[in-house]
Amino acid sequence: QEQLEESGGDSVQAGGSLRLSCAASGLPFSGGCLGWFRQAPGKEREGVAVVYTGGAGSTYTSTYIRDSVKGRFTISRDNTKNTLYLQMNSLNPEDTAMYYCAARAGLCYGSWSIPERYTYWGQGTQVTVSS
Repeated sequence: QEQLEESGGDSVQAGGSLRLSCAASGLPFSGGCLGWFRQAPGKEREGVAVVYTGGAGSTYTSTYIRDSVKGRFTISRDNTKNTLYLQMNSLNPEDTAMYYCAARAGLCYGSWSIPERYTYWGQGTQVTVSS
């Protein structure tokens, strides 16, 4: 059974840091496009960052990241552990949202930020940043 399980969400003060993790299991593909989306109350779900890696034996990696989080957030992936990470630094209240892990086969491409393009989703982990 395909599963994405997020963890690491918490409540922090502005300027703080968090690291989110997403453990993937049962996905019917290796590599592929995995990433993070977020959704704040009353707002649409938006792409935060995604990373593509090739299948077994491939060293190719490509990353896309939202402009508003560049320089503050870093996405990484450990294929040996089937785990995706999002390191978030210098958090501000605008980062408050439910953060979701998402996955799809193939490259991320320019459509990386469109939620409908992703096949698998986690249940989300809440990040709350207070001023």
